[in-house]
Amino acid sequence: MNISDVKKSAFAMPLTNPSFPVGPYRFINREYLVITYETDMDALRAVVPEPLQVTEPIVKYEFIRMPDSTGFGDYTESGQVIPVSFNGQKGGYVHSMYLNDDAPIAGGREIWGFPKKLADPALRVEKDTLVGTLDVGSVRVATGTMGYKHRALDLAAVKARLETPSFLLKIIPHVDCTPRICELVRYHLIDLTVKGAWEGPAGLQLGDHALAPVAELPVKKVISAVHLVADLTLGLGEVIHDYLAEG
Repeated sequence: MNISDVKKSAFAMPLTNPSFPVGPYRFINREYLVITYETDMDALRAVVPEPLQVTEPIVKYEFIRMPDSTGFGDYTESGQVIPVSFNGQKGGYVHSMYLNDDAPIAGGREIWGFPKKLADPALRVEKDTLVGTLDVGSVRVATGTMGYKHRALDLAAVKARLETPSFLLKIIPHVDCTPRICELVRYHLIDLTVKGAWEGPAGLQLGDHALAPVAELPVKKVISAVHLVADLTLGLGEVIHDYLAEG
């Protein structure tokens, strides 16, 4: 393979057999359980990178079931999103993500900079309760519960919330383990169709784990919970701040 062939073929690792195809990436019947809770403001400030600004002591803990996604297949993920602002624009900083499928782990990290790690999340209905769990090996790290479809929500309002931007810190190391890329990335969900959305009573428990430290943003009080189903496309990102360009 000559140099021009390498440049023409290079998209992702490995060169001749990438872990994921070129996008766009469409998700059908993507199902969310999002539990919003109050946490410690100092703990948030310790993990949110400037120039993002923490606006309130709030975290959104998410369990997301993805049964049909282009190139990534059928998988589930779980993690924490922190409400922030960037130059006055409100959005969410994706702080942690744990999932059970190699392709979206590789693609999410390499393309956008999603903070994805391998674990075993699940989202299911048990009788009258929607249950989300996150296990790392044999250790239960998170359990979220919500009354199943207690009250319907306005779909247009839910769609508007989903269309707000999200922010990521993308880090790619150099061969000497110094950062080669260190960028703040913004992305949006696009081509959204919200098929259903509900609220109800909820509970959330987070457990300590050395390599999945979700409990470092402790639950002081559960504020609300939303269960929704949507079709959407994961929009590609844009770099809004280059940390290495600062010198």
